[in-house]
Amino acid sequence: MRYDNLNMEDIIKEDLDHILNNTEGLWEEIRDKRIFITGGTGFFGCWLLESFICANEKLGLRASATVLTRNLEAFQRKMPHLAFHPAIRFHIGDVKTFQFTNEEFSCVIHASNEAADYIGKKDAPEHVKAAIIKAAEHVLNFARDCGARKFLFTSSGTVYGPQPSGLMHMPETYEGIRDPSIFRFAHGEGKFIAETLCADYAEKYGIEAKIARCFAFVGPYMPLGANFAIGNFIGNVLRNEPILVAGDGTPYRSYLYAADLAVWLWTILFKGISCRPYNVGSDNEFTVADIARTVAYYLPNSEVCISKKACPGRLAERYVPSVLRAQCELGLKQNIDLKEAIRRTISWHSGR
Repeated sequence: MRYDNLNMEDIIKEDLDHILNNTEGLWEEIRDKRIFITGGTGFFGCWLLESFICANEKLGLRASATVLTRNLEAFQRKMPHLAFHPAIRFHIGDVKTFQFTNEEFSCVIHASNEAADYIGKKDAPEHVKAAIIKAAEHVLNFARDCGARKFLFTSSGTVYGPQPSGLMHMPETYEGIRDPSIFRFAHGEGKFIAETLCADYAEKYGIEAKIARCFAFVGPYMPLGANFAIGNFIGNVLRNEPILVAGDGTPYRSYLYAADLAVWLWTILFKGISCRPYNVGSDNEFTVADIARTVAYYLPNSEVCISKKACPGRLAERYVPSVLRAQCELGLKQNIDLKEAIRRTISWHSGR
């Protein structure tokens, strides 16, 4: 194996040091404050909590984070070091209907994944859009009532709809075309409408609404059995199985490592321009077949099986953002390349 030179604790420690080194000057505004997070027990949420705790302790912020969850006991079993940390509190409820607390919060981060409940269901396109919109409106109402000054919404690159083959990198100015009868683009339609709600609340109530259009990611805490190609490939490697590429391997994808993701999200929350969307991801694209081969590198003699033959002359599908806005306006960049990101992710999962 080529990935056993780091243990789980080393990886997380190095990643948290990386996050703090790239965000250290941003945290003062939440000193002695409370923040509220939806989706705090998921992939994004675990990295937000890990980095929040790191900054809170090392910078002496005396801040606290309240996390919305439907199942506290499950999170306590999954992540006890986060669930029982004294700076982390929990509020039980569903993101679409939870009861508001009487506390004040300086920032609200809405990072829940309502679509997860509908993956694989026949009525998914119809309901996922409604769930995203209802959740966003409810959390925005909470942000208004709790006195939040800043609101971060983790939107999605699916707001653009299918990326034209001739458009190498999708900029925030691309208006897109979404088909709400397809799960992926119903998700995008819901996220886009939620973005408009953010703008509406910003205008009416003076909330600084920050919008992060998130693409694809890799790293510790990423679920390996979900609907993410790179996660499935890493799962194959860890089970000593051949890596199965379901299609022809020609689509282009890009992945940002989780530690960089956390840097980008905190930076957008603290420094982003209100109601101005920022793509969050990597602009270094690879074909799905090349990604599979990169994952296979970490298991010598691993086999990559591509299910279908490519059609000659057909333009490849793409899902790759332009990140020039985030780079130029916020100074953000990809620090950890794909090969290192995969190595660290495999090392972390192999040590679980």
